[in-house]
Amino acid sequence: MSPAIAAFFDPPTSSYSYVVSDPGSGRCAIIDPVLDYDAAAGRTSHAGAERLVAHVRAQGLRVDWVLETHVHADHLSAAAYIKAELGGQLGIGARITEVQATFAKLFNCGGDFVADGRQFDRLFADGEAFGVGTLAARALHTPGHTPACMTYLIGDAAFVGDTLFMPDYGTARCDFPGGDARALYRSIRRLFELPGQTRVFLCHDYKAPGRDHYQYQTTVAEQRAHNVQVREGIDEASFVAMRRARDAELNVPALILPAVQVNMRGGELPPAEGNGTRYLKIPLNMFR
Repeated sequence: MSPAIAAFFDPPTSSYSYVVSDPGSGRCAIIDPVLDYDAAAGRTSHAGAERLVAHVRAQGLRVDWVLETHVHADHLSAAAYIKAELGGQLGIGARITEVQATFAKLFNCGGDFVADGRQFDRLFADGEAFGVGTLAARALHTPGHTPACMTYLIGDAAFVGDTLFMPDYGTARCDFPGGDARALYRSIRRLFELPGQTRVFLCHDYKAPGRDHYQYQTTVAEQRAHNVQVREGIDEASFVAMRRARDAELNVPALILPAVQVNMRGGELPPAEGNGTRYLKIPLNMFR
């Protein structure tokens, strides 16, 4: 039950995407693909996503799933492009509807957007089973960073999104709408109940001070023993106090406003207006 995993790094956003395949059947899932976005020019492109497409085709894989761990605030999703190129069902956590409702109001989406999750093919409930080829998989609801965050457990590998970072860096921020440090602590404790040898794959790495290289893989045992913010022995109250104090000092992510508009649509750009042009909205004075 050990999938083959290819990791793809996007330097501008420090993001990792994954192609997770079943060696026996040649079926695969693609997790958290990134759409290239030049904010200054307002231009999107698919160079990063094409690396995933090329890998899938070169390996002769067939796509069962395109999976999003959550509505990312730091990069735009290439899920719609990947699905159009390679097929597969687009999946995300069922509580995406809460995130959509919040941001549909912020962006004043009007009738062109319905916040019921219809932009995705599958809305996973907590504990829901699925498969990648012959590999057994399970969707775990791990809220805290956002209310809709999911961890995908595929064979012996857990794809945790932003819930955890490398042990020397810590955990996700919890100050986005619907974020909750207590919920994050409890989600992490749930992940710590997985077998210690479970491989943990991260959505981001920002290189902790003193480390000169990027990393994307750890284990549950390493996280339990060494995570600087949430290892064994750190209680919930201490974690919540730390997380709230740290989050109060963080800047708003540079791409949150363009990213959420695209990501809550499953990687589709907003619809074109009457002149045939698509626009991303920037609401003014809504974030500190």
